[in-house]
Amino acid sequence: MGRVLGLLIGWFCVSAGFHMIDTVSAQPALAQMLAPGGTLRVGVVRAPQAGVFFVATDAAGAPHGVTVDLATALGRHLGVPVRFSVFPNSGECTDAVAAGAVDVAFMPVDPARAARVAFGPGYYVLESTYLVSAASGITSLAGVDRAGARVVGIADTTTIRASARSLTQTSPIASRGVDEAIAMIRDGRADALALSRDSLNQILPTVPGGRIVDGGFQQTVVSIAVPPGRPAALAEASAWMERAKQDGTVRRAFDAVGLSGEAVAP
Repeated sequence: MGRVLGLLIGWFCVSAGFHMIDTVSAQPALAQMLAPGGTLRVGVVRAPQAGVFFVATDAAGAPHGVTVDLATALGRHLGVPVRFSVFPNSGECTDAVAAGAVDVAFMPVDPARAARVAFGPGYYVLESTYLVSAASGITSLAGVDRAGARVVGIADTTTIRASARSLTQTSPIASRGVDEAIAMIRDGRADALALSRDSLNQILPTVPGGRIVDGGFQQTVVSIAVPPGRPAALAEASAWMERAKQDGTVRRAFDAVGLSGEAVAP
């Protein structure tokens, strides 16, 4: 059979933390590279709002967001079903990619993570900064770095590692997920939340009196990632990611979650 785009059948199965989308198989050779088990297993990371990296989940537990749209498009390209495993933070998602428990993920790049998984091209340039509470009295990036300031970040992420490197007077506290970190800011257990600016822009309306400081302490890219030791999978994932940036797939995924102002990485 010639090259045929996968047709989305539209049934959903939510069980034990994953969500499945079925597609008609069309490209067995490519599928074997990226989804040797016959299903493209994709790791995604949950937050209250969907964004360029984080996903949100509906009442049934099904994820939605940019990375879900990208993975679904990749599944159609390969002609295989897609199964999503939802993680509370990118550190646990990294563990799953490194162990080969998932075939593909999309996540911020840093040296610690790049030593464990294989990264392809990036689709978004991420800036990390702080959302500060009104009660903290902090008004600037420099003001976060003071003795006694309570900074919260998400465990085992590029952002919390970069925050720890940049802070000299205090150290970030690790929360397991974004929901917990937001709760700490809201109820006065933390003064500043370290996260990507695009995510903080979505969180800001839920933190009365909060503000996002000017400037940032890290810039990195969010990239497609596959388990180590699979060069053919990395090559195909990289080629697909570049095409997805060029043919509008990434742009449409951004626009679908209301992020028309965010630029696709060159």
